[in-house]
Amino acid sequence: MPEESVPAASPATILDPSGGSNQVRVRAYNERLVMSLVRRHGELSKAEIARRSGLSAQTVTVIMRALEADGLLIRGEPTRGRVGQPSTPMRLNPDAVYSFGVKIGRRSAELAVMDFVGRVRLQVRRIYAYPMPDEVLAFITDGIAELEARLEPEQRARIAGIGIAAPFELWNWAAEVGAPQRDMDAWRGIDLQREVAARASHPVFLQNDATSACAAELVFGLGQRYPDFIYFFIGSFIGGGVVLNAALFSGRTGTAGAIGPLPVQGRDGRTVPLLKIASVFVLENQLRASGIDPKPLWYSPDDWIDFGAPLETWIQDTAAALAQAVIAAAAVIDFSAAVVDGGFPDWVRERIVTATRAALGQHDLQGVIMPEILEGEAGSQARTIGAASLPLFARYLLDQNVLFKAPA
Repeated sequence: MPEESVPAASPATILDPSGGSNQVRVRAYNERLVMSLVRRHGELSKAEIARRSGLSAQTVTVIMRALEADGLLIRGEPTRGRVGQPSTPMRLNPDAVYSFGVKIGRRSAELAVMDFVGRVRLQVRRIYAYPMPDEVLAFITDGIAELEARLEPEQRARIAGIGIAAPFELWNWAAEVGAPQRDMDAWRGIDLQREVAARASHPVFLQNDATSACAAELVFGLGQRYPDFIYFFIGSFIGGGVVLNAALFSGRTGTAGAIGPLPVQGRDGRTVPLLKIASVFVLENQLRASGIDPKPLWYSPDDWIDFGAPLETWIQDTAAALAQAVIAAAAVIDFSAAVVDGGFPDWVRERIVTATRAALGQHDLQGVIMPEILEGEAGSQARTIGAASLPLFARYLLDQNVLFKAPA
């Protein structure tokens, strides 16, 4: 089964007087607040942090000295040209902390090492006809061992944990992806977080895959500029998320933004769930019906070929369904944006977004304030990045509702 890897960047030398133990402990609230502000704004001076946090200048100075000594913050270029001493902004040290992110999908799994600022340093990938628990658990444990072997000892000492992004109730919709129901039923009763924790030496966190993708967009993508948006991630099945006031909104039962079951009209006028139109498994079946091998869809989400007419039909149908979903969401909540991303190349995403904007023009939008229709910035690795962010936020940062699970 194909795997791929990306070389790691060379880590910068950081100060670590504690020998690494400080790198993985849970930081105090005010320290996390300071690092969260720096992360959100890229870099900030002590005076700016004091103003934004409400902490005293003396407290901020003490905290930033400690964070710099631990190698978590590094100095930027001094800002000159103002009255008084130059102001030196601080930013997160990318090499201070690492985490593992795991994406488990219905056709492939990914494992990555991510640094403190959200950059993927190393990764491996595996494709399969459908996921089975033993195969997935072996991929995770073997993959972690492989990637740890490629890290320097000081990098391994700075691993904060393992985040997993996976569809909840993996046994559902087996027939749609051509998986035998009896095989997929093996996932019933599997506590994935506990099973991985039993095989790993790091804390383990678990979240729904679409919610993880939405979290990645909130933290590392358009969330920096749009405080309220509805999010669509098109994978094997479409999923999503809701961001309100710059925080993930999970709802009473944790299922807010699960847009797959949303009823929409198809090309034939019948009402069906959104996932039965705007999902990659639909394209897979259309390609197969046209005599085209669909396997290239799963080799790499960034290396699709242009499948011609079947792909264009799928894009137009997906866009028509997404337009209906956006209108329904906008009629309930005044979102500033509707963000579309997925497990495919940027050029496919661009075509879907362009077609969605055009499809909206075919509807009566009187009384509905439409959000901007935007391409996601986290990209095809959004689920993996969102998963890898879970240990980082659990131990070092504060970002409203990005965190959902305690470590196993």
